[in-house]
This record gives sequence, C-alpha cells and structure tokens, in this order.
Amino acid sequence: MQCLALFCTVLVNYGYTMCLGIPGRIVSVREDDGLPSGKIDFGGAVKDACLAYVPEAKVGDYVIVHAGFAISVVDEAEARQVFRYLEEWDRAVAEQDT
Repeated sequence: MQCLALFCTVLVNYGYTMCLGIPGRIVSVREDDGLPSGKIDFGGAVKDACLAYVPEAKVGDYVIVHAGFAISVVDEAEARQVFRYLEEWDRAVAEQDT
C-alpha cells in the first residue's frame, strides 16, 4: 500500500512519532506454535500477523493490525473508509511537495 508507506515516511520526516493500526483482509489462517496466525492483504501487500487477539476472525474478515498483531475485527465499510483517508493524505502531501 503505497500511501501507507508515504504516510509513515511523512510522519517521520516531520518529526512525528505515531503507531498506526492498519486494516487488512485475512486471506488465509493457520497455526504457528499453537497460536492462530494468518496472511493479511493490505491493498496488495500481503504480510503475516498473529490472530490470537481476534479468535473470531476468519478468512475474508478485515482486521486492524498493529505491530504484527491483529487487534480488532472491523467491517469492510470501515476498512475502506480508512483506505480512503490514507489516499486523501497521500494526495494532500503530494500537493504540498509540488
């Protein structure tokens, strides 16, 4: 997700420190060392995350992931709204830099 990488870069460049929880869609679920884990799709970038905090989550659900841990299940509409906010941020930053 390009806008997320840009968002994080901009925050660091302007001296901000922020922890982000980003929504992603679960594409697979498995167990790792007895803990539920899964592959999470963040707009094309697929990463691993621990699902222990959201045992109700299943393939196709959207989850908020922070530091490699899914911390809550969100509905698709909420996840898409966050993606729109990040895209708006991306455009605003690009306009400022021109």
